[in-house]
Amino acid sequence: MIRVGIVGLGFMGKMHYSCYNAMDNVQIAAICDIDEGRFKNTGATSGNIAGAEGELDLSGIELYSSFDEMIEKANLDAVSITIPTYLHPENTKKALKAGINVLCEKPMALNTDLAADMAAAAKDSGKTLQIGQCIRFWPEYVKLKEMIDSGEFGKVKAATFQRLALTPLTGWENWYMDGPNKSGGAALDLHIHDSDYIQYVFGMPKAVSTGGVKGMTGDYDHMVTNYIYDDDMVLTAEGGWMFQASFGFEMSFNVVFENATVVYDCTREPAFKVCPADGDPYTPEVLPGNGYSREIEHFIAVVEGKDMPEITTPSQSADSVRLVLAEKAAADTKQIVKI
Repeated sequence: MIRVGIVGLGFMGKMHYSCYNAMDNVQIAAICDIDEGRFKNTGATSGNIAGAEGELDLSGIELYSSFDEMIEKANLDAVSITIPTYLHPENTKKALKAGINVLCEKPMALNTDLAADMAAAAKDSGKTLQIGQCIRFWPEYVKLKEMIDSGEFGKVKAATFQRLALTPLTGWENWYMDGPNKSGGAALDLHIHDSDYIQYVFGMPKAVSTGGVKGMTGDYDHMVTNYIYDDDMVLTAEGGWMFQASFGFEMSFNVVFENATVVYDCTREPAFKVCPADGDPYTPEVLPGNGYSREIEHFIAVVEGKDMPEITTPSQSADSVRLVLAEKAAADTKQIVKI
């Protein structure tokens, strides 16, 4: 039985709780939150993806307001770090130094130096550090990568990825709204999902061209990037959280292959569709669950010592931070920025 702790009981902490709680080989042993009121009102937070609604059963779980105390006393095998981005590096390194495997939410850090420190700490500790780049595990995106890698529909000629959301005004002490110092704005907190997936599937681009708008965070809260490769493929991603509350959330992709068009939109029915050059449109079978449950299952399997495929590494997550920062620089300068 793997003893797991969770630090941060906001929306993402509740999502991790839900995923761990569904596993037979995991015990949620401890939870830490600096705001002890969250232990009494666990139904107060929600997010843009279903799965973390309602009250939590915290009976039998050790509750802490100090992370240092939790890692000292709770005898953990692993911990999920689901706290604001600017707190990721310090707390990740503390847990790794204590001999605890870490699943840290994305983005890894606010800059590449801090990300490199986290990766080095993982290497020195000999423990697992996995960053929560959940789109690499999201069933429809997994299937899309399989289609691209197999070449069954020929080469990708054009692709667009979108991730659009309402403005997040519910974070602890409104931390999302301090882009330069705490969240990195929508560019680093939201758009990084698609930037990470693009470099995962297609490799790092040689350059980027980006248009962006700064919003309430004082940082880029909406941006559109063209990822430039050596071939003539047109590859773009758009992400932002400047939408009104009634908008909700959308994530989607449209991929044009030589011999098919593949589309996904979480708001459509069916959400996922393949339109081949020959034959009728169809919805392919995908893996069960969602990106959160599948990344956590992968993390626990690695902690157990199982031989698992390499889906994400700390260095790749650091590269995704580097890529988004290059996009920000391109938006700042209104010029193409080489990677």
